[in-house]
Amino acid sequence: MAPSKIPFLLALTVAVLLLAVAFPREVMGGGHGGGGGGGGGGSLKPWECSSKCAGRCSNTQYKKACVTFCNKCCAKCLCVPPGTYGNKGACPCYNNWKTKEGGPKCP
Repeated sequence: MAPSKIPFLLALTVAVLLLAVAFPREVMGGGHGGGGGGGGGGSLKPWECSSKCAGRCSNTQYKKACVTFCNKCCAKCLCVPPGTYGNKGACPCYNNWKTKEGGPKCP
């Protein structure tokens, strides 16, 4: 392989890896799957998660933890239940994603 092609191939590889990290759902073929913690199912766009989670976590005294986990769940499920508590049935993925211990992952 010619020495001039090595930097190009290295740059191309780095670009592909950065895209895979930035958009894992699209790269891995995931989509709107719905259901038990598998991901998808919601209609939110990723950039809408922050404001939806701020509303969801507005009445808790543990705002930082609530917003952190809510954003993680929203990024996976693309859904945040309405209101500040309960209503998880509106987002099956959000509702069914559990911790290792079996407790709810999403606030």
